Amino acid sequence: MDHPLFDLIDQRIRDAQASGEFDNLAGAGKPLPNVDDPENELINRLIQDSNAVPEFVSLSRELRRLRDELAATGDRARRLDIMKNMSMMEVRINMARKAHR
Repeated sequence: MDHPLFDLIDQRIRDAQASGEFDNLAGAGKPLPNVDDPENELINRLIQDSNAVPEFVSLSRELRRLRDELAATGDRARRLDIMKNMSMMEVRINMARKAHR
């Protein structure tokens, strides 16, 4: 059974072809690139295009920021606070790495 939108989609594609919207596209006439994971290629490309990173990477960036803040502050109370945050961040990074595998 066809989806009700198939006819509309086909018509829009035909209209775009007729008006030349597919002419001179980047990569036209070139072979498609090889992909390692064809089933997830679209998802992987969307993630890459949006500069998304695994959680442990973003947490590692935050840990680096905390280390820089620790090096820059002389306030003892603030340093203790930062060190607590760093300790928790390291635990979160380890958990995120395990979940990512």
